[in-house]
Parts: sequence; C-alpha cells; structure tokens
Amino acid sequence: MSPRTLEAPPRNPDLPIGGDRFPGGGGGAGLPSRAGAAPASIAVWLLVGSVTILFAAFTSTYLARRGEADWAIGPLPGALYASTGLLILSSLVLEWARRQGGRGRLEPLRTGLLAATVLGTGFLAAQIAAWRQLSALGIFLATNPHSSFFYLLTGAHAVHVTGGLFGLIYALTQAHQAPTAGDALRSADPATTFWHFLDGLWVYLFVILFAL
Repeated sequence: MSPRTLEAPPRNPDLPIGGDRFPGGGGGAGLPSRAGAAPASIAVWLLVGSVTILFAAFTSTYLARRGEADWAIGPLPGALYASTGLLILSSLVLEWARRQGGRGRLEPLRTGLLAATVLGTGFLAAQIAAWRQLSALGIFLATNPHSSFFYLLTGAHAVHVTGGLFGLIYALTQAHQAPTAGDALRSADPATTFWHFLDGLWVYLFVILFAL
C-alpha cells in the first residue's frame, strides 16, 4: 500500500473545521437551529421548580386549614370560567405556534405569539373581573378562610402570569427581529414551556379551590 492511500481526502475550504455542513446549524438543509437555547431552558425549569415549591407550601397550608370547623367554600365567580377558557386557549395557540416554528415557518410563529399574548392579557382582565364580582358580594380577603386563600392563591398566580406575559412579549419582539424560525425559537421555546406550566397550575388551583 502506497503512502498516498493513507492521506486524508482534501478538505473543502468553505466548511469550518468541526463545523456544520448545513446552513443554519440545524444538521440539515432548511431545518431551524435552536443553538443557544439551553441556558434559557435551564433557567425556565429552575423557575418552574421554585414556583412549584411555593405553591406546594400554599397547598399544604390550605389543606390543613380546610379541616377546621369554620371552613366554608364561597361562591364561584362566573368570570373564572372565562379566565380559565382564555388561558387554556392561549396555551393551545402557543403550542401550535411553536410547532409551526419547528417546521421553519416564521410568520405563523409570530402570529401565534401575538395571539397568545392577547389571550393572556384577557386572562388577567377576567381575573380582575372575578375579584370585583366577589367584592360586589361583600367577599374580601379577610371575610372568611376560603376567601383569604382564594385571593392569595389567585393573586400569586396572576403575578406569575404577568411575568409570563413579559416573557411572551420578549419572545414576540425577538421573533420579529429573527431572520429564521430557528432563531425565533430560542426565545419562544422557554416562554412557551413556562406558559404551559402556568396553565396547568391554574387548572390545579381551580380544582382545589372549588372542586375538592
């Protein structure tokens, strides 16, 4: 065997050493890249963990207090049905947008982020309406134990939804500046994950406050 047969084939000078052979870094032509999304995703999961611990502590106190003799569940504000529907719909729209982005479709991703942001804002407006409905009935934070927990739990959730909305607005801004869907997903993916968590958390709160 001659020495020439052991030589490596000539390298294409247009390809970086150790780099991707396809544009966009997606591992294939036309596939969106999500490089750089890992740090944001880790931060979101850490946030999810901390919020879960907080509401687990709230739940433990709630369940212990519910066993007292003076416990009575208050009326269910009708606006809560609207707020719940808006939040679930926003989560569905957001997941649709993320899947569109995963297929390289940037414009549907932008549209879905905008729609989810509007629906999330509507959720907060419906929550305020629910609190006003209770106050019109003379039910306030200190009226009874159940109303105290209702205002505490729904208020804490609303604060986190507000934070989630800022995340969606940031993702939407980045999506309008991004040249590709893969670039837009770097912000949209973590924001969507946290929003889905808030959606599930709300359903959980609704159940323990009025269904159990």
